[in-house]
Amino acid sequence: MPAAVSRRAFLSTAAAAAASGFVAACLDRALDPAVSCVPTALECDPEASGIEHVILVMMENRSFDHFLGWLPQADGRQAGLTYFDPAGIGHDTYPLAPDFQGCGHADPNHSYDGGRVEYNGGACDGWLRVNDSYAIGYYRQQDLAFLGRAVPQWTSFDRYFCAIMAATFPNRFYQHAGQTDRLGNSLEISTLPTIWDRLAARALQGRYYYSDLPFLGLWGSTYRPISCPIDAFFADCAAGALPHVAFVDPRFVGDTQGTSGDYHPFSDIRAGETFLAQIYAAVTTSPAWAHTVLFINFDEWGGFFDHVPPPTAAIPEADRAAGNADGLRGFRTPALLISPFARPEHTSRVLYDHTSLLRLIEWRWELEPLTERDATANNLALELTRRPAWQQAPWYRVPSVISAACGTAAPSAAGARAVPARSSATRQHWEGLAELARRHGWPV
Repeated sequence: MPAAVSRRAFLSTAAAAAASGFVAACLDRALDPAVSCVPTALECDPEASGIEHVILVMMENRSFDHFLGWLPQADGRQAGLTYFDPAGIGHDTYPLAPDFQGCGHADPNHSYDGGRVEYNGGACDGWLRVNDSYAIGYYRQQDLAFLGRAVPQWTSFDRYFCAIMAATFPNRFYQHAGQTDRLGNSLEISTLPTIWDRLAARALQGRYYYSDLPFLGLWGSTYRPISCPIDAFFADCAAGALPHVAFVDPRFVGDTQGTSGDYHPFSDIRAGETFLAQIYAAVTTSPAWAHTVLFINFDEWGGFFDHVPPPTAAIPEADRAAGNADGLRGFRTPALLISPFARPEHTSRVLYDHTSLLRLIEWRWELEPLTERDATANNLALELTRRPAWQQAPWYRVPSVISAACGTAAPSAAGARAVPARSSATRQHWEGLAELARRHGWPV
């Protein structure tokens, strides 16, 4: 069992960490004279913060430069970069649209080992050593019907990293548990304690909503009682009946068939845009909106290029047992904070990762941290104002699309491969999760 971090120890460092984090945030914002250093929610009693609901939506497999490198005043790069393949031939970064799926390419490498090849000791130039040219393509603002408009208007982040330089399952474990007991997408049942246990111990309401496959099925049937299909999320939003904490997952299955909506290659990214727009509309029109924080992030970088080397972090006991030797965070991913308390048109330069949302939840409801990672993470409450900054949320009209299966879509020309090999592995781990969930009584 991982060593517990006591609430006393947590609170003894919280004030100092909050103060240093606030100073860091102020210094970062001071670099931009148009942005004032305003008081944050961390300066008030958590119960007086106005926050009653925290919602997380975690999408799949995109890096910051690849998706949001166009963002004004952010540390993003897209056009004009050159990366070299194993033969020493240089290839320039390039816009992907009107290709919204990447059919014909291999799924970029985002494994524990592959990520370290891409990282290359901090040079962040190894993208074409383990991938074809798809990994150095990018999308522009006009290609993203929802994020292209929402990200510049709300609070965005250009120092938000995934929690570990590893694939989907380890990073999703971090989001629930503040650590991981595996470095790949294996299907063993986990016994790691989670944020859901902390909430239950305080008789607080937590709920997990899933679109097709329940990631929490990796804990067997443990969290089945707090889990609901996605339709229940929209109903709870409409009724103003949101729990204290809600995690929402998109549709994972069918990336090559045009039916998934999680942004994972080879799904149509426009389907992901539609899904996020639906979540946004449900939350911002809910009777509970005035007291809600909606946070959107991505599990990991997906093997797509990013120029900022990720920092290291403490290695929890479960990570170390699984073989995490260096504590390296993964590359930057898109993240977006939406709330009446979010700063308008603000890009944060404070270091965050998936455990920062856990820290926000623990701060708000005075919960014990799960590991040293969430205990020492910068708190996302640094980005919330003490008083509402928004009277009304803007409306975004995002058209629905009918996605094509990869077998019928036109393949990309540059660096295309006949069979996207890692797509098969992706299908296998989702199929394995579906079977595991069924065995433990989940309606899948």
